[in-house]
Amino acid sequence: MTAQEKFFWLIGGIAAILLVASIAGWLLGLRVKTENGRAVIGNLNARIQAWWIMTAVFVVAFLLGKTATIILFAFISFSALREFLTLTPTRASDYRAMSLAFFVLVPVQYYLIHIEWYGLFSMFIPVYGFLLLPSLSALTQDAENFLERSAKIQWGIMVTIYCISHVPALLLLDIPGYTGQNALLLLYMLLVVQMSDVLQYVFGKIFGKTKIAPVVSPSKTVEGFIGGAAGATLIGAGMWWITPFTPLQAGAMAFITVLMGFLGGLVLSAVKRSLGAKDWGTMIKGHGGMMDRMDSVSFAAPIFFHLTRYFFTS
Repeated sequence: MTAQEKFFWLIGGIAAILLVASIAGWLLGLRVKTENGRAVIGNLNARIQAWWIMTAVFVVAFLLGKTATIILFAFISFSALREFLTLTPTRASDYRAMSLAFFVLVPVQYYLIHIEWYGLFSMFIPVYGFLLLPSLSALTQDAENFLERSAKIQWGIMVTIYCISHVPALLLLDIPGYTGQNALLLLYMLLVVQMSDVLQYVFGKIFGKTKIAPVVSPSKTVEGFIGGAAGATLIGAGMWWITPFTPLQAGAMAFITVLMGFLGGLVLSAVKRSLGAKDWGTMIKGHGGMMDRMDSVSFAAPIFFHLTRYFFTS
């Protein structure tokens, strides 16, 4: 089976799942009677509608090729960084550093992926960005809460630009026997992470009783995590045919991806709570902001990328 055939089979499967979910949501909307029930089903249907839109955007980007995919993720990083810094208290003296992040770090990081310069891609932000940004802020002569302000900006840049950029960076990996199929690997990683989030939500709503971290993330439960992690791991193992992995390897990679995605969601929920916010934004109806959808991805993508690069590239 060619890479294109695999892609269309995969997209067909996703569309079928979304169609079933849409019909189920519509039927549940007809049956529910209480205001609370209508609110829950309304949120569910908004999420499903958003998934249709997000799937369509990703499909178009992947069909247009590598450049379009990289541009899409550059936009995602830009939007996520904007949400992060909007919620994070800053001062006028931070504007130089923030401008550099938006208009230099984002385009350069993704340009390095486009030209497949792995060496500089991997160190550009952690080394050059890390040293240059606080230097610009220091030159403004504003020392009030300097460490706290610099740390917040650095954290936002690492999570929203550096970590998320590892998703399209999968396109530059040279995997023996897998030439021309890297976009499928990218889709695989995203699907595992997002299916884990969805299944944790579903299992948590149905079976959830024991809170994992009630202060940081009240909606996360032990039952939801176990059900979601097990389901997403099995789905990941079942999708081995679009990866360079064996079924067992795909299951192992999926489990690690799920675990890191869960930790990403937990950590960024703690960040939101510390800032007094429920969501990162309102960009995606039913889901919150861009960062609300990418929090799990930001932790999972770098680990998935480097494990694949270390164990499966030539």
